[in-house]
Amino acid sequence: MSVVSIAVAGASGRMGRMLVEAVLASPDCRLSGALDLPDSPALGQDAGAFLGRTTGVAVTADLRTGLAGADVLIDFTRPEGTLTHLALCRELGVRMVIGTTGFTPQQKAEIAAAAQQIGVVFAPNMSVGVNVVLKLLETAAKALADGYDIEIVEAHHRHKVDAPSGTALAMGEAVARALGQDLSEHAVFAREGHTGERKPGTIGFATIRGGDIVGDHTVLFAGTGERIEISHRSNSRANYAAGSVRAARFLVAHGPGLYGMADVLGL
Repeated sequence: MSVVSIAVAGASGRMGRMLVEAVLASPDCRLSGALDLPDSPALGQDAGAFLGRTTGVAVTADLRTGLAGADVLIDFTRPEGTLTHLALCRELGVRMVIGTTGFTPQQKAEIAAAAQQIGVVFAPNMSVGVNVVLKLLETAAKALADGYDIEIVEAHHRHKVDAPSGTALAMGEAVARALGQDLSEHAVFAREGHTGERKPGTIGFATIRGGDIVGDHTVLFAGTGERIEISHRSNSRANYAAGSVRAARFLVAHGPGLYGMADVLGL
């Protein structure tokens, strides 16, 4: 059995620790590196210390040290940091799993350009369940194209810095694509004051931020006399971590290219 060597970015953060734990729990994977910011109090500590484990991998801010020997880097940090990591991964031939959200169109183009040379799985949500929901939404949108208003409601913890969430946008894109629409022309992100009646064909978004909510998403199809709701609720970041490790395995078996979780899951 071949072993996949995985480095984790943001290794001492909430998601980073989940990723480290998921890698260590996978018999076919090896933690090869743990990256964090230069001001992280975890620098120099063993990456498995929070689990009471000794991995022999120290948390480092030196990118080349952290990526040494890695087959894949899993990154759930911030757009600017992810793009810095991407540039070096491209140079070193290290594949990337990118779960970071909040990229601009220009930044997404940078990721696509890098994917011409290295394998990249880029998805707003690595959860297997969420990606199954995206497929269900395509089916629902086609069947409910006439006579149903579509609203997307998402909720996350107070620390999330982008809105709507990348997952909510992906859900909107899945619906719009099924309807033959461009989401940018039909999305409504804010309502305040005298808005008038709801414009037919629009896709509304509502955002909630508070507490420690990991991630809740609901797509509402509201018709006359009935409504259909397709929801996904995350109780733990562990599902994102498990999907990311699955994506890392996928990358080592495939060549350069820009992939999504639908590719990883065969959807």
